[in-house]
Amino acid sequence: MSYVNFWAHMVWATHCRYPYLTPDIRYRVFDHIKENAVKKGIYLDHINGHLEHVHCLISLYADQNVMTMANLLKGESSFWINKNKLTPTKFYWQDDYFAESVSPSQLDAVRRYVRNQEEHHRKISFQEEYAEYLSRYELNGDNTRPEIKG
Repeated sequence: MSYVNFWAHMVWATHCRYPYLTPDIRYRVFDHIKENAVKKGIYLDHINGHLEHVHCLISLYADQNVMTMANLLKGESSFWINKNKLTPTKFYWQDDYFAESVSPSQLDAVRRYVRNQEEHHRKISFQEEYAEYLSRYELNGDNTRPEIKG
């Protein structure tokens, strides 16, 4: 039997990073995403976010992959938001998402980070944080990586 211990920190944003996720709907959306995750067999450990984005900490089973999990969570939640008319205009998530693996030794730190999104974004905007992350890890923002130096 295979043993898989793969944790992923996933982040995705609203279309055009519009601040749809106001406090009056944000937690309803997060609760719904949690309920949907259970129905889809997705182990969603933590979820939170801010006005224009969502953070999820998930554990992947051997038969799951990041792209499928992101599509299941994003697609169903946008359908639900529109069906329940939670936003004044049609709601969309951006097509893209961010995901990175999380070492088991860092799970508590990531959980704290996800839980404290509102406080965290009083200090730095989502856009500023994203740009800083890309720069720090020498990523291009287009899913390409710098050349490996041998």
